[in-house]
Amino acid sequence: MAPLLEPMVVGQTYYCSFRANAAFGGNAQYPQIWLANDKVGLLFTTYERHWYQGDPYPAPLNDAHVIYSQVLTDTVGWTLVSGSFMADSAYQYLMIGNFFSNALTDTLHFANPNSVFPWYPRGYTLIDAVCVSPNPMGCDLGQSVGEELAVGPVLFPNPAHDLLVVGGRSGARLVAMDAVGRVIWQGVVGSDRWVLPVGAWARGTYVLRLEWNGRTEVHKFVLAE
Repeated sequence: MAPLLEPMVVGQTYYCSFRANAAFGGNAQYPQIWLANDKVGLLFTTYERHWYQGDPYPAPLNDAHVIYSQVLTDTVGWTLVSGSFMADSAYQYLMIGNFFSNALTDTLHFANPNSVFPWYPRGYTLIDAVCVSPNPMGCDLGQSVGEELAVGPVLFPNPAHDLLVVGGRSGARLVAMDAVGRVIWQGVVGSDRWVLPVGAWARGTYVLRLEWNGRTEVHKFVLAE
């Protein structure tokens, strides 16, 4: 849950997106988490709905303003989830999660539940690059707003070592920046499988901005040892 910068305007269309990763392997407390699920999405509210460990689970709403209807299975890259809707209330808060009952939620098992290891039946999804805007060009969009979905990952491998491949973006204007916003490289993507040499760059996290087909995309990638 997070507050919006300002309340939404009733009757205004808003465009939303975020990136999600299935995070197989869970977290430090529960490393054997092995479920992926569908219906990860955005829900806007007029009041806070915090849930604390130990409280009863809230009744499922079985609704959300933007959802990813497929099982989120990518554990390597970031899946774009996006959409648009017309605000029917002056929403002030944004929630990210699964707001559907177990009966309406589909899951996928990454690991063998009969393993001798204690695989916990839980889902764990990483979220990044959340965007909400009244401007259709304000967010990275790929669903429900007339944009074409990318086929396969845009950047791979990710994490990278010596070479980073930019896929399906021939002709795009590219700017690569480090974690503090310094421009490391800029130029034009020359083909649909274009290779950027990154072996001499410092190891760490980078942001790559692509201006392509009249829109701007922002992708994160990591350079590992």
